[in-house]
Amino acid sequence: MVNGTQSNALDLEFDLAHPAFLVGHTPPGAGTTLWAVNFDGPVRHHPVRDLTRLVLRHAYGNVTAIAADSSSITITREFPTLPAVNPETAVATTQSLQILADAANGTLFYDMDAKTHSVIKDFSAEASLVGKYVRVAARYQENGTLVATRIWAGTQFNTVWLSPEGHVLHVDTVNNVVTVTNESGRPVAMTVDANTQFYFRAPQSGASDSTPIATGTAFIANHDLVRGFKVHATAVDVLATPLVAQSIDIETAAYDGTISAPDATGFTYTHKFRTATDDYVFTLGYIAQATPNGTDPSGNAITGYKWWNFAYPTLLTSGMNAIGEFVSATGGSVNFGGTVGAVPTHGVSFGVWNDPANPNTWSAAASVITPSLLPLGSVATGLVNNAFTMTVPGGTAAATVDVNTTAGSATLVYQVDRTNGIVSVSPVDITTSSGLTTLTNGLAVGAPVAVYGVPQADSTLRAYVLAYFTGDLPMLIH
Repeated sequence: MVNGTQSNALDLEFDLAHPAFLVGHTPPGAGTTLWAVNFDGPVRHHPVRDLTRLVLRHAYGNVTAIAADSSSITITREFPTLPAVNPETAVATTQSLQILADAANGTLFYDMDAKTHSVIKDFSAEASLVGKYVRVAARYQENGTLVATRIWAGTQFNTVWLSPEGHVLHVDTVNNVVTVTNESGRPVAMTVDANTQFYFRAPQSGASDSTPIATGTAFIANHDLVRGFKVHATAVDVLATPLVAQSIDIETAAYDGTISAPDATGFTYTHKFRTATDDYVFTLGYIAQATPNGTDPSGNAITGYKWWNFAYPTLLTSGMNAIGEFVSATGGSVNFGGTVGAVPTHGVSFGVWNDPANPNTWSAAASVITPSLLPLGSVATGLVNNAFTMTVPGGTAAATVDVNTTAGSATLVYQVDRTNGIVSVSPVDITTSSGLTTLTNGLAVGAPVAVYGVPQADSTLRAYVLAYFTGDLPMLIH
C-alpha cells in the first residue's frame, strides 16, 4: 500500500494477455487530466529483492553539465525518432539524470568519434563531453544513484545509437562472425577479431562488471558464447563494412539442449541446430554451495545451485540435496528399455562466469528442466490415483506418467478424435470431476496416447501436455 503522503518504489508486471485499461479524463473546467488504472487481475506487484543486481537497459542522452567536482555528468534523456530514420536522430525529453563515474573501479569510456577507449574515475579530463550524445550502461546503488559502468560518447546520436542489443542468432566460429538482433529484431553481423573484448554483466560487483572476461576469437571458438545468449554489442566503427565488434556485453548466458552425463560435479549440454555452425557440446559445472544465488519464492536467501521444472518456478529445488536430485531427474530415470532406452532430458541453464567452483569458465547457477516429447505410445495400465503407465514401440518396459489435477498447475489434456475424416481437438479440464472421469475413460488399456513431459527424480514422468486419441486411431510405428 502506498499512502497519499508518501512515495514508494514499485515494480509492476503487466500480463499482456489481459492488459490493464488506462483511462484518461479531463473534467470540464479542471484543466487537469485524471488517469485511472484498472488493477483488477491483470496487474500484480513484482518485488525486486536486490536492486543492485538489476541489469538496466542502456540510457541515451545529451550531456548538459559536468559537476564542479567532476564526479558526475547530467544528461537530458533522448530517444530515437519513430518511425526510424537513417541516420537515426534523437528526440529530447524533459527528464534529467545524474550519472556518476565509478570512482572505485573505474568507468569504461568509449570515444566513438576518435575510436578510442579508456578507463576514467571522474570526468576531469572530459570537459568536451558537454553537448555530446552519450549511451550509458549504469547500475543502481543502494541509495538510488546511478553509477556508469560504460559510457559511449559521440557528436552524432546515430553513432552511439547503433549498437545491436538482443539474442545471439548465429555464432560462426569458422569465419569469426557473431550475428545479433538489433532493436528492430533484424540480424546484425559482427566480426570478432583479436581485439574484441567480452564482458559479463554483473552490476552487483563493480570490479567484475568493468573487467573483460576474455579477449579475441578463442572465446567463441571454445563455445563460451553461443546461440541464445542475450548480449549488447558495440562496433569499433558504426559506418565500417563489415562491422567489427569492439566489445560484447553478455547480459544472459543461457545454454540449452539435451542433458547428458549428469553427476555431482556437472553435466553436458548438446544442442544441434539447422545451421551446423551453431551446434555446440558444452559441459557446465555447478556453482559453489556457498555462492549467493538469489531468493526462494518466499524471499529467503539461497546459496548454491537451484533448479525447477518448466512452468513450476515456485516449486524450487535448492540446498544441499539440489544437485543429487537434479542428477536423479536428468540421469535417464524414465527408461522404456529396448531400442528406445531412456527418455532424453532437455533443459536450459543460466550461467555465471568465474565462480569459485569453476574459475575462468561458465558455471550453472540455475536450471530449468523442460518437457520432452515421447514417441506415440499406448496405455499399459489405466489412470489410478492420477497416474498411468504407457509403452512405446521398440521399448520393452512401461513407464509411469503422472498427471496433475490441481487448478493453476494442471496437466493440459486434449482429446483428439478422427471420425469420417474429420479431426476434432477438445480440451479436457481435469481439475473438475467430470473432466477427470473423461480422461480416466479415455485412457483405457491399449488407447494411443502422446505425452510431453518432464522426467522426475522418482523415475516417473510429469505430464505437461497429454493427448489421447479416439475414433480412427493413429498407427503406432514399430
